[in-house]
Amino acid sequence: MSSLKRRGMQVVVAVVFLLCGLGGLVALRASKPSRESRVPDVPTPVVQTVRVMPANMPIVIQGQGTVRPLQETQLVPQISGKVVFTSEILVDGGFFKAGDELLRIDPVDYELAVTLAEARVQDAEAEYILALQESEAAVQEWRDLNPGQAPPDLVARKPQLSAAKAKLNAERADFKKANLHLERTRLKAPFDGVVSQENVDIGQYVTPGQSLATLFGTQAVEIVVPLANDSLRWIPVPGFTNDDGTGAAATVRTSLAGATQAWEAKVVRAEGRIDEKTRMINVVVRVEQPYAKRPPLAIGLFADVAIQGQTLENAALLPRAALRSDQQVWVVDQEDRLYARPVRVAHLTTEGVIIDEGLTAGDRVVISQLKAVSNGMKVRPVLQDKDGRQ
Repeated sequence: MSSLKRRGMQVVVAVVFLLCGLGGLVALRASKPSRESRVPDVPTPVVQTVRVMPANMPIVIQGQGTVRPLQETQLVPQISGKVVFTSEILVDGGFFKAGDELLRIDPVDYELAVTLAEARVQDAEAEYILALQESEAAVQEWRDLNPGQAPPDLVARKPQLSAAKAKLNAERADFKKANLHLERTRLKAPFDGVVSQENVDIGQYVTPGQSLATLFGTQAVEIVVPLANDSLRWIPVPGFTNDDGTGAAATVRTSLAGATQAWEAKVVRAEGRIDEKTRMINVVVRVEQPYAKRPPLAIGLFADVAIQGQTLENAALLPRAALRSDQQVWVVDQEDRLYARPVRVAHLTTEGVIIDEGLTAGDRVVISQLKAVSNGMKVRPVLQDKDGRQ
């Protein structure tokens, strides 16, 4: 067989095999069952919800501040002299009662001044009595010689009598002043308190106006609490938000020496000006008898203050996560669909947000963070109780 015929046969065989393969492929595709196209289902998002339970909600304003004394004074002498006595309670941290003698200045010079002043008073009294008797005698002599006529002042010795009386009054004033200086040699506590700082000792020469110690009163202390402007509408502040003198009750808590103590307190006033930097208003809270407990409510402690405000009726407390922008919340309806609900926020607390308008009892409010949300969106709500359990 010639090469030309052989090559032709190979081409024919190749074409036959190619046609057979194409036929088999067509038959295979024709026998394959047809598949319908489907759109995948969108999963329904799961959201955490809480149920609205309206109640009477007391507003509590939280704040902090440093304890400072209601009374603070410097122990200063009004006379000069050498210190001859200091009380054992005149030390840093020493407690004293009103009237306790804290310090004594050498009284010898002042005792001598009292003695001399007393002698001058007695001398002036004698001069005044003598002048009075001479005046009475002169008046009687004039009347005997000139019946029915009033004696002239010079005859009645009135100038001499007035001078003697003025001298007596002056000497009595000097005597009183000398006694006052003697009394001031004993420096006494003006109130119940504690010594904050003492800087004097026996033998030291002191002068009027010199600071010998710093004294704090222990009858009451005050705490200045900076509050936001909006918080003041919930609490009565005497002279600032009301005129009847009624102040809000408060509770002060501190931690000292491993113990946490609580004291009853009262709002007594506001400092009357708004801080230009923070735009806060300083409210003053007073605590009576801060040293009645152990450990005490000591000066300088940092304290937490809870001020009792008004009570809102039919208000709801929700987690802060429930509040969206523009004072809105997302509510799940009976068909498990989301809808935005405008609300009014009355107050923000450490526990959450208090809402007094826009919600009704039984509403399910979403507290989950949603990336994409729209009105009417279908959700799968999971209800949590107030303790966060499902």
